[in-house]
Formats: sequence, structure tokens, C-alpha cells
Amino acid sequence: MFDWFEDIDFAYPWVLALLILLPIIWIEYFRRQRKLQANMLVSTTHFIGRIKSFKTQLRILPFIFRLLALACLIVALARPRLQFTQTESNGKGIDIVLCFDVSGSMTLTDFQPSRIEAAKEVAAQFVQQREGDRIGIVVFSSISFTLCPITTDYDMVQNAIENIHSGYLEETGTAIGSGLATSVDRLQYSNAKSKIVILLTDGASNTGQIPPEIATQMAKTFGIKVYTIAIGTDHHNNDSPDSAASQLDYNPELLKTIARQTGGQFFQAQDKETLQQIYSAINQLEKSDVKITAYNRYEERYLPWLIAALIFVFAEMTLKLTVLKKFP
Repeated sequence: MFDWFEDIDFAYPWVLALLILLPIIWIEYFRRQRKLQANMLVSTTHFIGRIKSFKTQLRILPFIFRLLALACLIVALARPRLQFTQTESNGKGIDIVLCFDVSGSMTLTDFQPSRIEAAKEVAAQFVQQREGDRIGIVVFSSISFTLCPITTDYDMVQNAIENIHSGYLEETGTAIGSGLATSVDRLQYSNAKSKIVILLTDGASNTGQIPPEIATQMAKTFGIKVYTIAIGTDHHNNDSPDSAASQLDYNPELLKTIARQTGGQFFQAQDKETLQQIYSAINQLEKSDVKITAYNRYEERYLPWLIAALIFVFAEMTLKLTVLKKFP
């Protein structure tokens, strides 16, 4: 019942104030009953308490049914409605592909709790800040895969991000060219105002069927900007079991070239806070021209309450005319 009222809106909520009459009617009913009993004069009353017939026990039911009918009628008059919020987009948004490296090194813990988990958390926050844009997810190691096509269903995007984990593709290596080429393929036919890829990696390109240079040219041909992010520390942490592998192993010149040739930017993230700042900077650089208009649609829900009121009235009348019928 509580969940039902959470989703319900009332057209005339002020009518619900009439529900305060119910306890008043209840109190007045029992006050009158006591008054009637007090007016009965008999020589002795010691036997009355033991005389309880079936009818005596049921005589309050018609009053309860009447009270319930009145309550249901008041709720029905307030016109309960199920509310649906819908949005309309006007203008042109941005199509974005978030391209994640899911190679084994993304499990290193120089970022807490790990590189891949920190990247997922910050990317999810980025998605929450977008409005009216289509977003897709691509993951890559030595091969690449579209985890989520570009869509405005942000719940789907968030679920896809949540499902990302290192070793997802069960392949070793880092194929930046393949990851970028797959991302470009998701965007090449887009008519959006702007098309961008945010490519995050912690390694150098060492495998893959498509060289990064070819993928970069593809992005440039289709007018797709690529923001490249290198993630990882550039120093050893002697206290960490990952210290031997925690140095940056990416090719900065390659990532800078990809970004420069496509009109994007190169960023380096050595901690989670820096990574958040990078996504915030991209969020400011890429703004949509989309105007979101929200409006509410309603579905009437008063009929069940009206039917319930009629049922209670019918039950009251049935009892009065049958079981509790008074004979002269």
C-alpha cells in the first residue's frame, strides 16, 4: 500500500482532508450507543453480559462497511492518478563512446580499489552529468567488443559500466587500434552535432589487427574527436605488491598523436582525483545544444476505489436486509 501511494498523484488532494471526518463519525457513533444503553431501565442487569447472540456480534458490521465506503469514496473523489514523467529533446546532442582498456594490468591497485574499478566509478559519474546525449561502451584488450551501443538509456549504460571487469574478453595484450576502430564504427553513421571517443588505457599498443595509425585516420575521416587518457602511476611504491608493475607502460607519443590528429586532447591520470578532474574537463569541453522538456502524463486510478465503495455499500445493505433485519 505504501509503494502504491509513492507512485500516485492526486488531482484534488484537498479532498483527502475529509478523511478526518471518519474518526469523528466513529467517536460519535459509540457515544450514541452508550447513551442508548444508559437509557434502558431494567430491574436487574447481571444476566445481560452473558447474552451474546450471533446478531449482536454482527450489528456493528454495517456501520464499519459504511465507514469504509465513505473512506473509499473520498479517495475516489480526490482522483488518484498514476504519474509518468516523459521528456522531449530539442536540438542536437553529442554521441559519445567510452572506450575502456580491460587488459590484465588494469587490476593493479595503485588506484583504489584498482585501476579498472576507479575508471568505472568516475565514468559512471560522467554519465550522470550528461543530458540528452547518446552514450555507448566499448572494451578492448587484444581484441575489442561493443558492450553497449550508443543510446540515451542511461540505466543501460550504467549497467554496462558496472559489468566491466579486467579479463572480460579473456585475451591478453593491449590493442588500442582495435578498440579505437570499434568505437569509430559505432559513431561513423551518426548525425550528432559532435562525435567523441574517450579512450582510457594503461598500456602501450602491442597487438591487434588494426594499427592505431589506421584507426586514428578512420576517426579523422568521420569527424570523430578522440580524448585519450593514460591511467597509472609513474613511480614505484615499495610497499605495494604491484610496485614492480605499477609504472606507466603506455606510449605517450602515440596517445598524444591520436588526440592531436582528431582534434581531441591527451590527459594523464596518476590518481583517482586527477581522473575525476579529467572527466570533468571533458564534460565542460563537450556541451550539448539539447533542450530537455519534461512533462507529466497521468493514468486515472480512481475506479478501484469507487468500486470498493459500492461493494461496501452493497455489503451494508445486504446485512441490514438479511441477517440483521429488524421485524416489527
